[in-house]
Amino acid sequence: MAKTKLLIVDDEADIREILEFNLRNEGFETEAVASAEDALEVLSAAHSLIILDVMMGGMSGFRMAEQLRAEGNKTPIIFLTARDTENDMLTGFSTGGDDYVSKPFSIKELSARVKAVLKRAVNEPVADAPLVEWLRIDEAAKQVFVDEKAVKLTKKEYEILCLLVKKSPNVFTREEILSRVWQDESHVLERTVDVHVNRLRKKLGEYGNCIINRSGYGYCFVVN
Repeated sequence: MAKTKLLIVDDEADIREILEFNLRNEGFETEAVASAEDALEVLSAAHSLIILDVMMGGMSGFRMAEQLRAEGNKTPIIFLTARDTENDMLTGFSTGGDDYVSKPFSIKELSARVKAVLKRAVNEPVADAPLVEWLRIDEAAKQVFVDEKAVKLTKKEYEILCLLVKKSPNVFTREEILSRVWQDESHVLERTVDVHVNRLRKKLGEYGNCIINRSGYGYCFVVN
């Protein structure tokens, strides 16, 4: 059975070494990097949880968490910091953190927090997503699988699919899709949505007809 993989992000080499050594002894697989920028490069669906230092040179842990959550990445995060004020704790949770451990810390306490957060993540239901046996969307890796075969989508195609699937069977007008997927990009025509949807349907193959055009309204995703 594969071990649960943790991503450790801390700019202090001794802290990274201590965490890796002890968490491996607790049965976890670990990967450690020295900055938030490096973490964003290596983070993948293989990582089940991030142990994230708050104060680092360059991008802070809070800023990294904000960016991940804004991108839809829901990988659990435990903040690790030398600061333990109530305001810092509230900031940690408001930026998408799942727990907060102050330095100096007990490895046993940290391990217990890791296990508790992982347990909550496994038991947390996926909201607004229909049950689709043939479709799997890996939000962390930004990948889509149809009948467990990877389908190569463009960024816009991926975002349209996620929008329609998560809110199925809600209907979205072309204007709504433009505002959510293209956001601040100007001079994008509604016809652009049709072009991307048609390409998306073709890439979904026999399941392409799950994306339905409600004449006069817009598009929706309906499980056949």
